[in-house]
Amino acid sequence: MNKCWRLVDLPGYGFAHGARKDRARFNQAVNDYLENRPNLSLVFALIESGLAPQAIDLEFVEWLVRHAVPFVFVFTKTDKVAPARVQANIAAFTTRISAWFEKLPAVFTCSAQTRQGRPELLAVIHEVMTAINTASLRAPAANERSPSLSPPAPIRENRKRRPDLHRPW
Repeated sequence: MNKCWRLVDLPGYGFAHGARKDRARFNQAVNDYLENRPNLSLVFALIESGLAPQAIDLEFVEWLVRHAVPFVFVFTKTDKVAPARVQANIAAFTTRISAWFEKLPAVFTCSAQTRQGRPELLAVIHEVMTAINTASLRAPAANERSPSLSPPAPIRENRKRRPDLHRPW
Protein backbone atom coordinates (compact mmCIF):
# COMPACT_ATOMS: atom_id res chain seq x y z
CA MET A 1 0.00 0.00 0.00
CA ASN A 2 1.43 3.36 -1.02
CA LYS A 3 0.77 5.98 1.65
CA CYS A 4 1.21 9.69 1.19
CA TRP A 5 2.72 11.55 4.15
CA ARG A 6 2.63 15.32 4.25
CA LEU A 7 4.28 18.07 6.20
CA VAL A 8 1.84 20.79 7.17
CA ASP A 9 2.89 24.34 7.93
CA LEU A 10 0.34 26.22 9.98
CA PRO A 11 0.46 29.99 10.26
CA GLY A 12 1.70 31.32 13.56
CA TYR A 13 -0.92 30.74 16.23
CA GLY A 14 -0.33 34.22 17.60
CA PHE A 15 -0.10 35.96 14.26
CA ALA A 16 -3.37 35.27 12.46
CA HIS A 17 -4.80 38.48 10.99
CA GLY A 18 -8.50 39.07 10.66
CA ALA A 19 -11.62 39.60 12.67
CA ARG A 20 -11.71 38.18 16.19
CA LYS A 21 -14.46 35.74 15.15
CA ASP A 22 -12.36 34.53 12.19
CA ARG A 23 -9.25 34.13 14.37
CA ALA A 24 -11.25 32.10 16.88
CA ARG A 25 -12.54 29.83 14.10
CA PHE A 26 -9.04 29.44 12.67
CA ASN A 27 -7.55 28.66 16.09
CA GLN A 28 -10.30 26.08 16.71
CA ALA A 29 -9.52 24.46 13.34
CA VAL A 30 -5.83 24.25 14.29
CA ASN A 31 -6.81 22.81 17.67
CA ASP A 32 -9.00 20.17 16.02
CA TYR A 33 -6.29 19.31 13.52
CA LEU A 34 -3.59 18.84 16.15
CA GLU A 35 -5.80 17.01 18.62
CA ASN A 36 -7.74 14.71 16.30
CA ARG A 37 -5.36 13.92 13.47
CA PRO A 38 -4.71 10.18 13.86
CA ASN A 39 -1.57 10.15 11.71
CA LEU A 40 0.08 13.22 13.24
CA SER A 41 3.62 12.11 14.05
CA LEU A 42 5.44 15.20 15.23
CA VAL A 43 4.92 18.93 15.64
CA PHE A 44 7.76 21.39 15.21
CA ALA A 45 7.00 24.18 17.68
CA LEU A 46 8.69 27.25 16.18
CA ILE A 47 9.77 29.88 18.68
CA GLU A 48 11.60 33.09 17.84
CA SER A 49 15.02 32.83 19.46
CA GLY A 50 15.49 36.57 19.86
CA LEU A 51 12.61 36.90 22.30
CA ALA A 52 12.33 36.07 25.98
CA PRO A 53 9.68 33.43 26.71
CA GLN A 54 6.33 34.69 25.42
CA ALA A 55 3.08 33.82 27.22
CA ILE A 56 1.43 32.60 24.02
CA ASP A 57 4.34 30.22 23.30
CA LEU A 58 4.22 28.87 26.85
CA GLU A 59 0.44 28.40 26.58
CA PHE A 60 0.83 26.53 23.30
CA VAL A 61 3.52 24.22 24.69
CA GLU A 62 1.37 23.58 27.76
CA TRP A 63 -1.53 22.68 25.43
CA LEU A 64 0.70 20.28 23.46
CA VAL A 65 1.81 18.61 26.70
CA ARG A 66 -1.74 18.37 28.07
CA HIS A 67 -2.95 16.74 24.85
CA ALA A 68 0.09 14.43 24.53
CA VAL A 69 1.00 15.78 21.10
CA PRO A 70 4.58 14.79 20.23
CA PHE A 71 6.74 17.81 19.46
CA VAL A 72 10.21 19.28 19.32
CA PHE A 73 11.32 22.88 19.75
CA VAL A 74 12.79 24.86 16.87
CA PHE A 75 14.18 28.24 17.88
CA THR A 76 14.19 30.37 14.74
CA LYS A 77 15.94 33.48 13.40
CA THR A 78 19.24 32.70 15.08
CA ASP A 79 21.01 34.94 12.57
CA LYS A 80 19.17 38.03 13.88
CA VAL A 81 20.61 38.10 17.42
CA ALA A 82 23.87 37.35 19.20
CA PRO A 83 24.48 33.64 19.94
CA ALA A 84 24.72 34.38 23.68
CA ARG A 85 21.24 35.93 23.62
CA VAL A 86 19.85 32.95 21.68
CA GLN A 87 21.25 30.57 24.31
CA ALA A 88 19.98 32.75 27.17
CA ASN A 89 16.46 32.85 25.69
CA ILE A 90 16.45 29.08 25.10
CA ALA A 91 17.64 28.51 28.68
CA ALA A 92 14.96 30.86 30.05
CA PHE A 93 12.26 29.11 28.00
CA THR A 94 13.30 25.59 28.95
CA THR A 95 13.64 26.58 32.61
CA ARG A 96 10.06 27.92 32.60
CA ILE A 97 8.67 24.63 31.24
CA SER A 98 11.04 22.06 32.75
CA ALA A 99 8.60 21.09 35.52
CA TRP A 100 6.16 19.84 32.85
CA PHE A 101 8.50 17.08 31.67
CA GLU A 102 10.51 14.15 32.90
CA LYS A 103 12.74 14.77 29.89
CA LEU A 104 12.53 17.93 27.78
CA PRO A 105 11.72 17.55 24.08
CA ALA A 106 14.60 17.98 21.64
CA VAL A 107 15.70 21.56 21.00
CA PHE A 108 16.93 22.75 17.60
CA THR A 109 18.04 26.15 16.37
CA CYS A 110 17.78 27.40 12.82
CA SER A 111 17.98 30.31 10.45
CA ALA A 112 16.18 30.40 7.11
CA GLN A 113 18.63 33.07 5.97
CA THR A 114 21.85 31.15 6.66
CA ARG A 115 20.32 27.63 6.53
CA GLN A 116 21.85 26.90 9.93
CA GLY A 117 20.06 23.92 11.49
CA ARG A 118 18.61 22.68 8.20
CA PRO A 119 20.50 19.35 8.12
CA GLU A 120 19.47 18.58 11.71
CA LEU A 121 15.79 19.30 11.03
CA LEU A 122 15.84 17.26 7.83
CA ALA A 123 17.42 14.40 9.80
CA VAL A 124 14.54 14.53 12.31
CA ILE A 125 12.00 14.44 9.48
CA HIS A 126 13.85 11.53 7.88
CA GLU A 127 13.95 9.66 11.20
CA VAL A 128 10.21 10.13 11.77
CA MET A 129 9.36 9.15 8.19
CA THR A 130 11.52 6.03 8.46
CA ALA A 131 9.75 5.04 11.68
CA ILE A 132 6.35 5.60 10.03
CA ASN A 133 7.28 3.56 6.98
CA THR A 134 8.69 0.75 9.11
CA ALA A 135 5.54 0.65 11.22
CA SER A 136 3.28 0.68 8.16
CA LEU A 137 5.13 -2.32 6.67
CA ARG A 138 4.53 -4.38 9.80
CA ALA A 139 1.59 -6.71 9.22
CA PRO A 140 -1.00 -6.74 12.00
CA ALA A 141 -0.91 -9.79 14.26
CA ALA A 142 -3.83 -12.22 14.12
CA ASN A 143 -5.47 -10.66 17.18
CA GLU A 144 -4.89 -7.05 16.00
CA ARG A 145 -7.40 -5.12 13.99
CA SER A 146 -6.22 -3.54 10.80
CA PRO A 147 -5.77 0.23 11.24
CA SER A 148 -8.20 0.88 8.40
CA LEU A 149 -10.89 -1.07 10.28
CA SER A 150 -10.43 0.78 13.54
CA PRO A 151 -13.17 3.18 14.57
CA PRO A 152 -12.20 6.85 14.40
CA ALA A 153 -10.73 8.33 17.55
CA PRO A 154 -13.40 10.07 19.63
CA ILE A 155 -13.52 13.81 19.27
CA ARG A 156 -13.15 15.43 22.64
CA GLU A 157 -15.29 18.39 23.56
CA ASN A 158 -12.98 21.04 24.98
CA ARG A 159 -15.18 24.13 24.82
CA LYS A 160 -16.70 23.78 28.27
CA ARG A 161 -13.37 23.68 30.08
CA ARG A 162 -11.52 26.24 27.98
CA PRO A 163 -12.02 29.83 29.19
CA ASP A 164 -10.56 31.56 26.11
CA LEU A 165 -12.06 30.33 22.84
CA HIS A 166 -9.67 32.54 20.87
CA ARG A 167 -6.75 30.41 22.06
CA PRO A 168 -7.89 26.80 22.22
CA TRP A 169 -4.53 25.71 23.58
